[in-house]
Amino acid sequence: MNTLKTIKNTHMLRRALNNGIVNQARCFSASRVNKIDVTVRDALNKALDEELEKDPKVFLIGEEVGDYQGAYKITKGMIQKYGKARVIDTPITEMGFSGLAVGAALLGLRPVCEFMTFNFAMQGIDHIVNSSAKARYMSGGQLQSPIVFRGPNGAAAGVSAQHSQCFGAWYSSVPGLKVLSPFNSTDARGLLKAAIRDNNPVVFLENEVMYGQSFNVPDEEWNNADFVLPIGKAKVEREGKDVTIVTFSRPVGIALEAAKKLEAEGISVEVINLRTLRPIDIGTIVNSVKKTNRLITMEEGWPQSGVGAEITAQVMESEAFDYLDAPVTRIHGADVPVAYASNLEALSMPQLDVVVDTVKKVVYRKK
Repeated sequence: MNTLKTIKNTHMLRRALNNGIVNQARCFSASRVNKIDVTVRDALNKALDEELEKDPKVFLIGEEVGDYQGAYKITKGMIQKYGKARVIDTPITEMGFSGLAVGAALLGLRPVCEFMTFNFAMQGIDHIVNSSAKARYMSGGQLQSPIVFRGPNGAAAGVSAQHSQCFGAWYSSVPGLKVLSPFNSTDARGLLKAAIRDNNPVVFLENEVMYGQSFNVPDEEWNNADFVLPIGKAKVEREGKDVTIVTFSRPVGIALEAAKKLEAEGISVEVINLRTLRPIDIGTIVNSVKKTNRLITMEEGWPQSGVGAEITAQVMESEAFDYLDAPVTRIHGADVPVAYASNLEALSMPQLDVVVDTVKKVVYRKK
C-alpha cells in the first residue's frame, strides 16, 4: 500500500515538475524580444508616414520629394497616399521653398522641409536662422515655428568639398534651434517623430552613407505608432570603465568598432551617442567621465569651434574636471575642404585606426 502511494506521489511530482518546466519555457518564450532588421531609410520613411497620418497639419516640401519619391527615396509612397497638397515638389530654389515653409509654420502648419543635402541649405540659411529660429524670441512668445529642416549632412563617398561638410557645429550654435543627428534606425524614427511634434524649429542632420544601413529594431517599438525618443537625451551605446568616447551620427559606428577591438587588448571603452547636438546632454557626459576619468570627442566636422570643442569646454567647466586623469582629446575631420580623390577623402575623415591609437594614447598604452 505504501509502495503504491509512493509510486503515485512520484508520478504526481514528475507531472508537477514537467508542468513547471513547460510553464517556465512558456514564460521565457513570452518574454523574448523579437527584432527585425530595418534600414535607416525605412525608419525615416515610416516616421514621416505616421506623422502625416496622425496630424493633418504636417506636410512635406522640397525638391523631388513627390513624384520622384525623394532623392534618397525617404519620401517613397507619400505623394500616392497623401496627394500633392501635402507632398509638395518645388523648383530648385532653397531660398524660395525654405521661406515658404517657414511662413507656413508661422501660420500654424507643421512643414517638414527636405534639403537634397545640407550643403544646399546654405542658400536658405537666412530663413532657418533669422526667420525661424528667432521668431519666438522676437515676438515675445506670441509666434512659434514648428518646422523640421531635414536631409543628409556630412561626408558621403566621392562627392567632393561642396557636398561633404558637417553642419552640426553651425546650427548647434544658434539659440532657438534644436539640432538632432541620428545614428541608427531607432534614432532615425524616434527622433524624427519627436522633431515633427516639437513646437520649435528643428534641424535634423542625417547621413547619406547611413541610409542603407540595417539595424535591429524590436517588434514592439516598430509597431508602436507613438514611439518617440526624447530630444536632448544622449544614449550610452556601450558601457566601459577606462575611457569615454562621445560622438554622433556615422562616427558612432566607428567608435563601437574601435571599442570592440580595444576590448581584446584589455581596454574598456564607453561609447555615448549624443543624438541631440542642441541642447547637449552634458549630464550624461559628466557622469560617464566621473566613472572613466578620460574623455575623447569625435566628429566629422572641422576642429575649430566644433561640437567637440564645445563639449570639451563644458566638461572643463563642470564638476567632471576634477575627475580627469588625462587631457580631453578631440578626433575630428581634417582642417581642409574634403577632397574628391578617395584616398585623400579617407584622410579627411576620422578612421578606425586613428580612434584606436588615440584611445591608447589617452589611457597611456603603447601602440
